[in-house]
Formats: sequence, structure tokens, C-alpha cells
Amino acid sequence: MQQSTERILTTHTGSLPRGEPLSTYLIDQELGAVVDNATLQETINARVAHVLTKQADAGLDVINDGEQGRVGFQTYILERMDGFDGVSERPYGKEWIENPQFSARYYQRLPARISKVFGAPQAVAEINYRDTTAIATEIERLKRLGAAVQPRVSEFFINAPSPGIVTTTMLNAFYDSHESYLNAVARELRKEYRSVTDAGFLLQVDAPDLAMERCLLFQDKSDAEFANIVEQHVSALNMALEGIPPERVRLHVCWGNWDGPHTHDVDMAVILRPLYQARVGAIGLEFAISRRQHETAALRKYKVPDHLMVMPGVIDSKINVVEHPEVVAQRIEAVVAAVGDRERVIAGVDCGFGTFVGWEWVTEDIVWRKFQTLRDGARIASNRLWGKNVN
Repeated sequence: MQQSTERILTTHTGSLPRGEPLSTYLIDQELGAVVDNATLQETINARVAHVLTKQADAGLDVINDGEQGRVGFQTYILERMDGFDGVSERPYGKEWIENPQFSARYYQRLPARISKVFGAPQAVAEINYRDTTAIATEIERLKRLGAAVQPRVSEFFINAPSPGIVTTTMLNAFYDSHESYLNAVARELRKEYRSVTDAGFLLQVDAPDLAMERCLLFQDKSDAEFANIVEQHVSALNMALEGIPPERVRLHVCWGNWDGPHTHDVDMAVILRPLYQARVGAIGLEFAISRRQHETAALRKYKVPDHLMVMPGVIDSKINVVEHPEVVAQRIEAVVAAVGDRERVIAGVDCGFGTFVGWEWVTEDIVWRKFQTLRDGARIASNRLWGKNVN
């Protein structure tokens, strides 16, 4: 993972809108319909080439394939792992129950066809990662198509879910405890993690369980109890990452990618210390959404360890308002001041723009404009932080 001694680098969280006809193909496939594989792969190739070019055109430094071949940021593993069936019945968050008018309007806005955000299968047998053919295909595709934009970017990353988000969204109906299930998933996901890093790519582990699940699966827990759960989940993640150099891994932590009240979100201060135990080189945290903009105070209270970089979300992935570059710059500068080291900050986005197919609040044309303002804001911040003009 590169550090810049000259300017603030830029990146994003990973998932991007799939567009049509790919969105239809992926949902059809998830529902069990037969989709011609040659047509599917050709469509994925075209979309990956498209989003790679758009990211490079926008001026981002560290980019990915936009998760174009995946129906959901974690549910895609159902195509790669055995042991799942049936339906997981996750609890609804308190904010949906407390605000019925919001809930009704929220579900009215969702498209008729959407991938399985809720109601994913559960674990009903021993979890087993079948083989690495699918991840190998993604790796080969990114290497091949990424060559066209490689001169214009610094590095490429590939996403994978954390053990904790798998176990909290695809619930346990087989193992004797949550910990046993968590460790089993960690053991199997390790195969995908190693495939990514062995291929020379950065691994980004997406871990909404480390924040979001406080208001979903663990909504009945106290903050102290949830901090202990975060520590348990980080321990499982560390087991999955064993042998992988920490500097080749970045961890994305999320409070939930929906444009709702977020009034029951856990405070960043509650989870920072267990997060710091993760054997990773960088942690991505939200600072753009209005419920998180004050959280630089938590970074000042619980100082970021010297070995960790921070990827602050300075672009909101839930709204179609394009941030002004000066606003982006000020958000970056606030995090740099809290961290105390400009070279350990990489500007990013709060969450993905396409975490699930159909679950997209920001339209694709606005996504590219937000990436451009991210670049422009990082340039403004860099000029001030380094006291010189940065291209």
C-alpha cells in the first residue's frame, strides 16, 4: 500500500453501479434462472473496462473493477461456498420500526427487482470454499483490462467480505455457537484473501459488521457488549489474514449504506480501539455523512497507531448532491489534523455506490462527478497541506 510524500491520494470503497443488461443478468442468476455464461462474461468484461476507464478519467489513484460481476458485496460468495440454504431472518433496525412513514416511503423507492439484501440463505452445513476458479477469473480480468489504465493510476485493489459480515447476514443454523461459525467462515475466506494478495493486488476487506450490526443483529446489546463483539470479529479476521502482510490489506468499516435517519448508529469512539487490533495497513471510516462528520474527535481521543493509514470517507455515497471541492478539502484536512500525519491519509468514499444490484441511491452519471470532485478536493487540500501547487 503506497504512501504519498507529495499529495493526498484518492480511492473509493469498491462497488459501482452495474448498468444494464448486467444488472438483469446478475439478478436472474441469483434467482436461479439460466443465464448464458458466454454472454454474461462478455458483459462483465465490457463493464469492467468501462468503470476502470471512468475511474482513471476522474483522476482516482487506487481503483478496482467496481465489483461488476458480483450481485452483492458479500452474497456473491454463495456462488463459491457450500453449506448455505434456506432463508436468514434478520431483525429490522429500530429506525425502520420507529419511523413508519420513512419505512413506507423507503420501500416504495426500491426498484421492483433487487438482489437479496435481506433473506439471504443461512448456514445449514459445514462451510466449504469449493475452489478459487471464480476469484482467479476476476484477478485475470483485472490484470488484463487494467493494463489499459495502469499508467494513469497508482494501484489496484480487490474486495472481499469480512468473516463477520458473512455470519451476521447469512445466519447460523448449523454450528454450535456464533464463534464456531465465525471461525469456520474465516478459515474458508482465507483462500480468497490469499488469492488476491498472492496475485499482487491490494485486498480490501469489507466489514459493515464492525459498526452497522450494532443497530441490526446486535441492537439489543449495550455499547460495551458490542465492543466485545467487534473484538471477537476482528480476532476472526486476523486469523483469516494470517501470513498476509498487513500493508497489503485495507479494512472498510461501514455504518450501513442506506439514506435513512441513522439515529441508532454506534459512536466511532466505542469501536476504534478494537478496530486498531486488526492486522491491516489501513482503515476506512465514514466522515462524509452528516451523522459522522463530527467523529474526528474520536480519532483525536484514540490516536491512530503509527502503523495504520486512514481512508476517510469524504464523499457521501447515499445522496446525489455533488460535494463542492472545498468541502471535500476541509473534510480531508480535518482528518489529517486528527491523525497528525498527512502522509497516512488517503481520501475516499463513505461506502460503495452499488453494494447490491438495484440497491443504488446515486445514479451512475453522478458517481463519476463525485469522483472528480474527490480528486479536485484532494488537490486543494494537498496544496494547503504541502504549501505548494500540486497537479
